[in-house]
Amino acid sequence: MRPSQLASSYKSVAITTASPGQLVLMLFDGALRFLATATHGFQVESIAVRNEQIHNNLVKAQKILRELQCSLDLKVDGEFPKTMFALYDFMIEQLQTANITKELAPIGVVERLLSEIRGAWAQMLEQSATLAA
Repeated sequence: MRPSQLASSYKSVAITTASPGQLVLMLFDGALRFLATATHGFQVESIAVRNEQIHNNLVKAQKILRELQCSLDLKVDGEFPKTMFALYDFMIEQLQTANITKELAPIGVVERLLSEIRGAWAQMLEQSATLAA
């Protein structure tokens, strides 16, 4: 089996065996990875390649944010789901701005917010696992 096939197989198994909480963590990681790749695109010399790399990766990050937004249960009492929905909306708008204007600053804002949310989510999963054990 080729290395690319092994990686694909590993990824498939990881996704199908992950808990819902771990899947959300994987989505955060994927979005952050796409943001990092988009940020790296600003260093590419060829304008066409630079714009394509930035655009494609920002769109992928936006799709993940929309998926996270759609996964929220807005029927749950309290402000958390509504606040997260608005926060994801803000991040999507920031990435749209970054994509249109080809500016780094909005990507940095989203990276910081998403990193904090990812860290809190990972900590919550860790604490849940500890309590379950």
